Amino acid sequence: MKTLKDLLKDIPCTLVQGSFDAEISGICMDSRKVEPGNLFFCITGYQSDGHDYLPKAIESGAVAAIVEKEVSAPDGFAVIRVEDARSAMALISAAWYDHPTKDMTVIGLTGTKGKTTTAHMVKAILTEAGYKVGMVGTNGAYIGNDKIDYDLRNTTPESFDLQYLFSVMKENGCSHVVMEVSSQGLKLNRVLGIDYNYGAFLNLSPDHISPTEHADFEEYKTCKMKLFNLVPTGIIFLDDENSADFLKVCKNPVTVSLKDDADFTVKNLKNLWDGTMFGVEFDLNAKTGLSHHIKTAMPGYFNAENAAIACAICAQMNVPGEVMDAALSKVSVKGRTQIIPEALSKACVVIDYAHNAFSSECVLEMLRAYEPKRLICIFGCGGNRAAARRIGMGEVAGRMADLSIITMDNPRFESMEDINKGIIEGINKHNGKYICIDDRKEAITYALDHAEPGDIIAMLGKGHETYQEIEGQRYHFSEEEVVLEYFRS
Repeated sequence: MKTLKDLLKDIPCTLVQGSFDAEISGICMDSRKVEPGNLFFCITGYQSDGHDYLPKAIESGAVAAIVEKEVSAPDGFAVIRVEDARSAMALISAAWYDHPTKDMTVIGLTGTKGKTTTAHMVKAILTEAGYKVGMVGTNGAYIGNDKIDYDLRNTTPESFDLQYLFSVMKENGCSHVVMEVSSQGLKLNRVLGIDYNYGAFLNLSPDHISPTEHADFEEYKTCKMKLFNLVPTGIIFLDDENSADFLKVCKNPVTVSLKDDADFTVKNLKNLWDGTMFGVEFDLNAKTGLSHHIKTAMPGYFNAENAAIACAICAQMNVPGEVMDAALSKVSVKGRTQIIPEALSKACVVIDYAHNAFSSECVLEMLRAYEPKRLICIFGCGGNRAAARRIGMGEVAGRMADLSIITMDNPRFESMEDINKGIIEGINKHNGKYICIDDRKEAITYALDHAEPGDIIAMLGKGHETYQEIEGQRYHFSEEEVVLEYFRS
């Protein structure tokens, strides 16, 4: 039990009514989940306003509220007014859980693509070095290899969810935490109150630009840059055209490059496909004197970028090069250029979360560099999403794949006919060869039945997801399970 005075220390606020001595049993922003004694946050959202739900929170037993506007509340109920309720919620959440990140080394990763893969790489290297590592991101929250049973719907969860997870990690002996930091998490101040030690910028390209996300690319970039106001040391990937902007706001930059002289420079980068391993290898040279040959079991030059950034981060913690190599040679990330080893005898099967034109082009261009006999692309597009995205993905597949198999992704409430129409429009711009097999399992089976040695089958869009969303329902579906079942039957 804590008092409002305990939670509001160092937070600019005005006590409108009630007392700072009010005892708080818990914190909550959802009026449906309020319990007696709770502090309720009135958050102004895109579609609803938490101030409208204060009466319900009071009825459920809340004893205090953080507000941005004038509200009506009974005598004795504590009302605290702040300028930004989300920022206050983040700082109060950290205080509620006794600032767990103060006792751990926290690494934040931001960028348009590669966050999940780089997070897994950092976690693998630190684990190989003997540390117990927690991780938060698109694939969920983990302590070591154990997934925390907690419902997370955002890459960067709400602040009180984050602080709860950090407290669980601390209680379970984690010394390090690596997390993906999304632009929305930064825009909505979910990451305030986290004591970061390191932050890394991977890359930036237009994404998440919509009326409910970011108004334009400049706002998107500005939100990403906010991370480097929070970290004492930033690892910056120089090869991205936006890196100069991030360097300007970085207090203690450590640079990484595959092209130019940097603090950590990649040399002799080569693709690796030898029948047992499908990935890349390179020499990593550092100005500090570190020089080591690295092999990673994840393909593509962008995974060399991810690996080099991961190594640069871990080098700040004095992890030896041989430990980095040992970890990266066996790391695998579900749904991120994930290779299915059981399929290598027939064809190289790659599962990737690429779900827009830019990320799809990156994956297919990378796979083309391995000079496959044929490049077969299995993909669909999400329903009730921008039509331009499906046309763009179709264009990329039509231009780069030898065969596109158009299938179901998450149609939501839209018909497959309408979704496929947009994809086909894009494919036809390049006279690409395609077939439509709406059932995704049948589409995968068709590709495997017709695969030949030297083929690469790229399954795009679902990645780590283990469901398909149809008419408001989620049905279990795992591409990895389908492929493994095919080769084990």
